[in-house]
Amino acid sequence: MVAALIVCFVSCSHQDSEEIAGEANAGFFAMNTYISMTAYGDQADSVLEEAESRMKELEALWSVTEENSDIYAVNHSNGSPVTVSDETAEILSFALEMAAETNGALDPTIYPLVSAWGFTTEEHHIPSDDKIQEMLSLVGYEKIRLDENQVQLPPNMMLDLGALGKGYAGDTVIQLLKDRGILSALVDLGGNIQTIGMRPDGMPWRLGLQDPFGGENLGVLSVSDCAVVTSGNYENYFIGEDGKTYGHIIDPVTGYPVESDLASVTVIAAEGKLCDALSTSLFVMGQDRAVNFWRQRQDFEMILVTSTGEISVTEGIADQFSPADNEEVDVIYR
Repeated sequence: MVAALIVCFVSCSHQDSEEIAGEANAGFFAMNTYISMTAYGDQADSVLEEAESRMKELEALWSVTEENSDIYAVNHSNGSPVTVSDETAEILSFALEMAAETNGALDPTIYPLVSAWGFTTEEHHIPSDDKIQEMLSLVGYEKIRLDENQVQLPPNMMLDLGALGKGYAGDTVIQLLKDRGILSALVDLGGNIQTIGMRPDGMPWRLGLQDPFGGENLGVLSVSDCAVVTSGNYENYFIGEDGKTYGHIIDPVTGYPVESDLASVTVIAAEGKLCDALSTSLFVMGQDRAVNFWRQRQDFEMILVTSTGEISVTEGIADQFSPADNEEVDVIYR
């Protein structure tokens, strides 16, 4: 549920080249997306190999379709409790926490609805109202029972951690790189960007945010030591037989694709899992609720693009965002 970010490299210099030595790159397919990693430091090549293995281990735990995964076991338990790994219990606990905090705008049990609209198979279609009501009866995070490492769902309910998995995996890999002595790195999980430190030349990483209306770039965001995730319905959608556009982000309350006054939401925070969770749920909330939610918390910043093209940035990130073509930007204050 993320839109791509483009990493823009700039020519700058100053940072001790002896402090950060050697560049290593890795690219592979996992978690249903292409992942690229760039790291600078001693033995960076071997560290990235370890990071790739770790990423694939987590994918194997959370796959909806892999029969040996924790999630597959829970989804096919017919209501019986299932013991899962520490990693799965931790991410599910976070998912339930965020579901409660967002009043269900994020819901890890929405998979049956996403499937009913054909977004899991790319065989898109508009389900009947009866089908939507049937699937809605299987949605509801509050029905999940999590007791330490034991998970229990009502029969036919299904979990999907796709709205959080890449963020959590990115956090895990970033911590692994730091533990192995990497001082500068950028990890791109199909649009989820996470960074360690500055670029090796001492300048911030420069990320080009995609214009949800098809332009080249919305603008450039300069960051370090953080995660950046963008969500929107402009890349994954279909046009129904009624001529209407249906996006892939489903409202857990109505069962229909979200009709938001937002075109995209970019979240910037220390942790990828928080960015992942909020980019989706804030899009579901819409502009006013998203702004109110931001004002209630102190641990993330955001860039909102409305359906009519207005750009708003929260005050903590305003000086780090440069809009394309000198477009006017509104600053959201606390």
